[in-house]
Amino acid sequence: MGARKKISADRRKEARQTLYFAKLNDVPTSPRKMRLVADMIRGMEVNKALSVLKFSSKEASRRMEKLLKSAISNWEIKTEQKADNANLFVSKVYVNEGTTLKRLRTAPQGRGYRIRKRSNHVTLYVDSKNNNDTNQI
Repeated sequence: MGARKKISADRRKEARQTLYFAKLNDVPTSPRKMRLVADMIRGMEVNKALSVLKFSSKEASRRMEKLLKSAISNWEIKTEQKADNANLFVSKVYVNEGTTLKRLRTAPQGRGYRIRKRSNHVTLYVDSKNNNDTNQI
């Protein structure tokens, strides 16, 4: 690796140390359904978001709840603090389209209907309100 690329790679690694996130790849639900759940919790305080996800009737909310718990755990490990003491909130949630499995369903008169089984990738960022205020000053 060249010196210039190594310097920029080191800069990216240092910037990533201050981000607290969790990723979930290849979730077998459509991105549209997952975005509905992501919009429910975006910008919310972590404890409130967990309770909203727990009592939601949507199937995607179970996976999002597990992902949020993982992001909280990642924050606790990196900062060596407990999440109960901090004012954590969901800062960003991204839902991107994953691979689409293409299937064929038999139809009358020798035809076939196309079935698209969609998947998605979810990235959830958690941040503390105290940390966010000091960065803007």
